[in-house]
Amino acid sequence: MSARTAGPPHDPQEILRTVFGFAAFRGPQADVVRHVTGGGDALVLMPTGGGKSVCYQVPALARRGVGIVVSPLIALMQDQVDALTELGVRAAFVNSSLDAASAAAVERAARAGELDLVYLAPERLNTPRGLAFIDAIAAGPGVALFAIDEAHCVSSWGHDFRPDYLGLSVLGERWPGVPRIALTATATPRTRDEILLRLGLSRGRTFVAGFDRPNLTYRVVEKDDARGQLIQFLRAHAGKSGIVYGLSRRKDDETADWLSAQGIPSLPYHAGLDAATRRRHQDRFLREDGLVMTATIAFGMGIDKPDVRFVAHLDLPKSLEGYFQETGRAGRDGEPADAWMAYGLGDVVQLRNFIEQGESSPERKRVETRKLDDMLAYCETADCRRTLLLRYFGEAYPGGCGRCDNCLVPPARVDGTLDAQKALSAARRTGERFGVTHLVDVLRGKANERVVTLGHDRLPTFGVGAGHSEKDWRRILRQLVVQGLLELHPDGHGGLRTTPAADDVLRGRRRVELRESSPEADKPPRRRKGAARFADIAPQAGRGADGAADAALYQALRAWRLATAGAIGKPAYVVFNDRTLTEIAGARPSSPAELRGVSGVGEAKLERYGAEVLAIVRAHAGTGA
Repeated sequence: MSARTAGPPHDPQEILRTVFGFAAFRGPQADVVRHVTGGGDALVLMPTGGGKSVCYQVPALARRGVGIVVSPLIALMQDQVDALTELGVRAAFVNSSLDAASAAAVERAARAGELDLVYLAPERLNTPRGLAFIDAIAAGPGVALFAIDEAHCVSSWGHDFRPDYLGLSVLGERWPGVPRIALTATATPRTRDEILLRLGLSRGRTFVAGFDRPNLTYRVVEKDDARGQLIQFLRAHAGKSGIVYGLSRRKDDETADWLSAQGIPSLPYHAGLDAATRRRHQDRFLREDGLVMTATIAFGMGIDKPDVRFVAHLDLPKSLEGYFQETGRAGRDGEPADAWMAYGLGDVVQLRNFIEQGESSPERKRVETRKLDDMLAYCETADCRRTLLLRYFGEAYPGGCGRCDNCLVPPARVDGTLDAQKALSAARRTGERFGVTHLVDVLRGKANERVVTLGHDRLPTFGVGAGHSEKDWRRILRQLVVQGLLELHPDGHGGLRTTPAADDVLRGRRRVELRESSPEADKPPRRRKGAARFADIAPQAGRGADGAADAALYQALRAWRLATAGAIGKPAYVVFNDRTLTEIAGARPSSPAELRGVSGVGEAKLERYGAEVLAIVRAHAGTGA
């Protein structure tokens, strides 16, 4: 049965309640749904976990015809279709994972009006067959709407450009009467303008829900035994699911092997693995608790797993857009989650070399270099990280978030003019072509073979910084790069040279303020105030005997959910997410009507699972309620 028949047709509010199990729209969802259902075009900017999919799924069910969703990844399509099918929605996808017969069957069902939503990859849509497929739907049941997910992929200056997205302007040109909705969680003001231009949405409405993820805590540490720092962070998240991002496939493989040897279940995910292995690893991540995925950025876009409790970066991301999108894969359920990153100037050298040695145009390289500079500035800031991050996306934030390392333990700021003069002088006197390690050796007075051979032990700057540790000088040099006083030499070998702005510092005409290392950087994440005693798995439970009873019921519901998901071959959260189980454990519904009132319990799930859930609640009725 189509989910559209679950409530009065064309009534988005009733569809939200009966199909999705939610009593009310959140934030701008109601305005977006109303606008698109009425036939209007829209660009929607909403943070990950903010409910973007509802903005097109509800209008697709409220309008006549089949909703066409353009999605960039096979995994994303599979997750969305699995979740919709559980809700009783007639959904399917067409992509390269299907054989010819299966793809043809989906196309026939869509042309016959037997589907509510069809997911297509942009490269499949932009073919004669893809366009003919949509023409056939338009001539038959009709096209309800076009939804373009991950719309930032259309921006040639963005962090995740996909050329096939450029062809999506054909949707408005070929089917001008069909509403289009483009959605993204990451877009700077420039990227927004480019989305509107390239997709022909300039006459549509733009809805901005804000980029803040208040449940995320941001932490950045200076690399110093990166593996040791990572393992300390992961120990604080024992038994939780998370993602560790690295820059290279080799590093992902080595990190996964090392973590597994440390007793932390871990699997790699990157483009160097064959498709079957990638799918197997992803399926395990979706279905198992406590698994850590070590991955390149190829993993995670659009993954709907809501209970990822942390995202860690073992290397510096290429841009704040990429960083924001990747960290956004944690805590999609709205519960507390951590974004942790370790970085060093070596990361900057490596990424800068990638840019310079690439085949991009000079203009593109300048843009990528500026993005990298912005990323480094975020790492080195002594201010509220959330403020800087949101400002990058054009959103004002008052600061003092209390959920980043700089707010939890503010780093001291000191007059670093003398240290800056020492470092800048060392760079100039050594010929402005040596990297961090050599400059630190000269500053600290280390007469090693290279320093002596080059005669740098006889320079006036040799040993002038002996009072600072190697780690201190590396931190100082990074901040001088951020402040535009030092820059990487263009020869690509990682050398540092002074900039014209350094002259004022060397001549005493400019004061330099430096950030000292924050002690918070060396500490594992702390449990947040208000966290429940049975921890992150059921954060809304009560206290005392009632809390213990709720915890027991919650665990029983989790066990039932795991078995049920295994029987149908889908991730556990597709059955019910953690928040729904928590609410059931707290409310203890005794009838279908009471269960219907729990957020996330729509009519299809009530019919499919209601009796079993109520039986579990009754079985725990005497345990403390």
